[in-house]
Amino acid sequence: MTKTCLLAAMLLALATPAMAQDEPPTPDSVVAAAAPEEWQRIAPEDLLVMELAPAADGTGRKVVIQLLPPPFSQPWVEDIKTMARAHWWDGKSVYRVVDNWVAQWGGGDPELGMDPGPLPDGVVSPTDSYMIGFNNMGSTVKASPTLTDHYAPETHFEQGFAVGETIAEQMTWQWPVHCYGSVGVARELAPDTGTGSELYAVIGHAARQLDRNIAVVGRVIEGIEHLSTLPRGTAEAGVYAERSEDTPIVSVRLASEMRQPPAYEYLDTSSDSFARYVEVRANRSDSFYAVPAGGVDICNVQVPIRRAE
Repeated sequence: MTKTCLLAAMLLALATPAMAQDEPPTPDSVVAAAAPEEWQRIAPEDLLVMELAPAADGTGRKVVIQLLPPPFSQPWVEDIKTMARAHWWDGKSVYRVVDNWVAQWGGGDPELGMDPGPLPDGVVSPTDSYMIGFNNMGSTVKASPTLTDHYAPETHFEQGFAVGETIAEQMTWQWPVHCYGSVGVARELAPDTGTGSELYAVIGHAARQLDRNIAVVGRVIEGIEHLSTLPRGTAEAGVYAERSEDTPIVSVRLASEMRQPPAYEYLDTSSDSFARYVEVRANRSDSFYAVPAGGVDICNVQVPIRRAE
């Protein structure tokens, strides 16, 4: 009996590697196999850490935002960094939550009983375009998956962020797109572009119709559940009817100014592993999938992000 069990175990051990090799790759397996040098550390000055008041049960609520790197949306990003250094959001609140749309925070509207207070010196509504023009710019995705899109002639990734692209007037134009978790600058009617004092995070279906109409300044990389699970506002435009319903903001800090800053890294979107990751997401053939999609929406390709030491 013992010999039979040992023989069976030996046969299973010999068969396991072959069976593992036959199993088609999954997005998770591609990410797990990525080389250490394919991960890019996010600079502390590009991390915005928002501490919300604890939940009713005392659980802490922290939202971490990665701000866009140059050249995208930099006038707004710089204003946001200025306000974070001035602790401008401390004592403000999340006061608007719309189902399948956005959660918004900031100083709010004085007509609703809020007191936004003055902005730090130098913070104004930029006049810059929501797009960046280049003489010649190519995609950083090395694979050729079908990134189907109805909002841009081409979509791909730049420095870890999803961007749209078009060619006009002998120039290549790119802009960051609205996906789940994207953070944008709330504004009044155009030509106002917003200062960055009022921010929102997308908590529903990708709001792509906002692309090129509002400045995207980053994305939530940790703690989106603390915004997406908030009660929905019942007053006009999803604002909370009573100020007692608002979620207070304890603090907003740049990680570079924190004593014990969190650290993160993302899978380099110009790496071979990321190209393979996109390809596999577009053509799932592992055991759960009977019919590969043959394509993938840009917002359905979540850039892998992990905590760093």
